[in-house]
Amino acid sequence: MQLNLMNAFLRPRAHHLGLRASRTFSTALVNFPKRTVPKSCLASEITSSPLHNSWLHRRCYSVVAQQKPLAPHSLEPRFFSANAFHGAAQTSRLPVLAPPAVGRWLLFSSAMVFAVIVVGGVTRLTESGLSITEWKPITGIIPPMNVEDWSVEFEKYKATPEFKLLNHSITLDEFKNIFYMEWGHRVLGRLIGIAFVVPLAYFGFRKKLTASMPIQLTGMALLIGFQGFLGWYMVKSGLEDSIMETPGAVPRVSQYRLAAHLGTAVVLYAGMLGTGLAAIKDWRYARGGSWSGSSTMNWQNVLSNPVVRRFSRFSKGLSALVFLTALSGAFVAGLDAGLLYNEFPLMGGRLAPPMNELFSFAYAKNADGSDIWWRNIFENPITVQFDHRVLAMTTYLSTCLLFAYSRRPAIRALLPPLARKSVTAAFYMANVQVLLGLATLLYLVPVPIAAAHQAGSIALLSTMVHLLVSLRRPGLAAQAWRKAGMQAKGSI
Repeated sequence: MQLNLMNAFLRPRAHHLGLRASRTFSTALVNFPKRTVPKSCLASEITSSPLHNSWLHRRCYSVVAQQKPLAPHSLEPRFFSANAFHGAAQTSRLPVLAPPAVGRWLLFSSAMVFAVIVVGGVTRLTESGLSITEWKPITGIIPPMNVEDWSVEFEKYKATPEFKLLNHSITLDEFKNIFYMEWGHRVLGRLIGIAFVVPLAYFGFRKKLTASMPIQLTGMALLIGFQGFLGWYMVKSGLEDSIMETPGAVPRVSQYRLAAHLGTAVVLYAGMLGTGLAAIKDWRYARGGSWSGSSTMNWQNVLSNPVVRRFSRFSKGLSALVFLTALSGAFVAGLDAGLLYNEFPLMGGRLAPPMNELFSFAYAKNADGSDIWWRNIFENPITVQFDHRVLAMTTYLSTCLLFAYSRRPAIRALLPPLARKSVTAAFYMANVQVLLGLATLLYLVPVPIAAAHQAGSIALLSTMVHLLVSLRRPGLAAQAWRKAGMQAKGSI
């Protein structure tokens, strides 16, 4: 009866306050206990004066509207402020936690680096890398726009050793094809720089990066700039006139500089990919999500287990082996070593070429022959291919052993789900990579298969990077946010 009287008095007031006030009042009225309604609001006489009714409306609505049920504050990071925590941790200070946008940006940047690595491989396979004889970081982004510009570029190319020794009969249209391949590779590298540096400045200015990220990402930005210089330094080695004075020499870039150029790109790719994955996983963990795909495993217990620690060391060693094998592939490409001994598993009818071929004195430059070992390893095409074979098979067998080890019931029960999936993906990718390598060798290095083989090496490395990320502990910022969130939840 009391509530009915209250509703009769307060309904007109709620109507004049609008829909929002009406909803707020009605919700509070339904959930409001009877004992909290002040007796002064219960009129003994309905037929009272208008002034009295108006006072009663204001007083009753004020009392009821202020009695709102308390709702727990949600845990939301404040990247643009001092990162004060809501709820029970209102006065505590928490470190900045990178949002998912940072992780997605890094993953997009790594995808662009992956693309430029593949395009660079195609540029090398099509012998297009020496078509542009100058390095213009700013104006070089604009290609020749008319016949006169093309004629100027073609005349510059005619002065190179590659044109004089190999492509002296090339036409202008054929020159345009190799020119655009190298130009596209360079432009893509510039786009990577812009797509990385501009968001980095934005995220840094808005304080959306965790404590360790600014140094890491700044190093990556500097590495991108160094890559541009290193790429030109590599191309310049193939434009030197000294090649014309060497009997039997073939115009090509230095295999050392090519390996440095590729190795730097691979390091940059792995850094972007690993940092991006870690940022996204830390965000999910900080907001109460699972660690490495498991909601029941405690990461402290898992990572402190001696078996898991040994598995992690093996994974890191295999990742380094994958990188080393990819790097040896750069020496194979730089020396055209894939055009020799196009058979497998034998080389000239035997498992290994003769020692006088593997370590030929023809490659030694010191009079005493003291440099015969390392020069053959890096400059002899036969030895370079043999080394690549050994590294590739070692990588494949190691991946198979790590996969078999992870399938053991005792080990499988200790590894988090994402780690098991990453090992399985690495095993499958290793098989694909071996098949691509064999096809590249047996079919005399066709461009599509050889480019896929190079892309496969980066894909295999990607699975290993994901494996290492799945076996890492959450970042300190993510741990702090999760702990504060659990405390806030427990105090409600």
